[in-house]
Amino acid sequence: MAKSQINHLAVIMDGNRRWAKKKGRPVSAGHAAGVKALDKMAKACKKLGIHYVTVYAFSTENWQRNKTEVRAMLKLLEKTIQEYTDQMDRERVGLKVIGRVKDFPKSLQSAIDKSVNKLKAHRRDILTVALSYGGRDEISRAAAKASRAGRIDEKSLAAHLDTAGLPDPDLIIRTGGQMRLSNFLPWQGVYSELYFTNTLWPDFGEKDLKKAIREYTRRQRNFGK
Repeated sequence: MAKSQINHLAVIMDGNRRWAKKKGRPVSAGHAAGVKALDKMAKACKKLGIHYVTVYAFSTENWQRNKTEVRAMLKLLEKTIQEYTDQMDRERVGLKVIGRVKDFPKSLQSAIDKSVNKLKAHRRDILTVALSYGGRDEISRAAAKASRAGRIDEKSLAAHLDTAGLPDPDLIIRTGGQMRLSNFLPWQGVYSELYFTNTLWPDFGEKDLKKAIREYTRRQRNFGK
């Protein structure tokens, strides 16, 4: 496949727990497999010329899950950030984290800060990870900041979003069979093309990505004009 027409791809990585259950394995194995799937997809995106990738990794609602699972997810997040930072540096990929990072344990916050700072020089290709993220929460926080700045309009709100400086996503993919956005990028995704697949996230590979891109190229985007 030639270089993609997509500049910014966003993904709701759904299905880790169902993948693990299907395999008769613990939930933690599903989340670990999901990390490997993200690594493969990020590499494929770089090869296809997709410069911005944003993934929904941990939502504000995920805090309501079983405490044991949440603790395991946070440990995996910290381990993943520590293990993949050097690889991202070699591949010249920057890291941006959106959401309520201060909700996390100090050790995870520190790992995020160190990784973001180490990779800040890489601006051509950026992986954005949504952590403790909720779209409505993001908009309400942006509105509060805009209000304190003395101006509330579309331009001001956009400037105070967590994603300020990033282009809006061209395509949003959701794996796992559900056909909803689940509070993911409600402001930024108003004109994004949507693609839903039954494939569980750990099984989503380069072939699946290319299939989604082919579907995207067949669509006519007119942005309401």
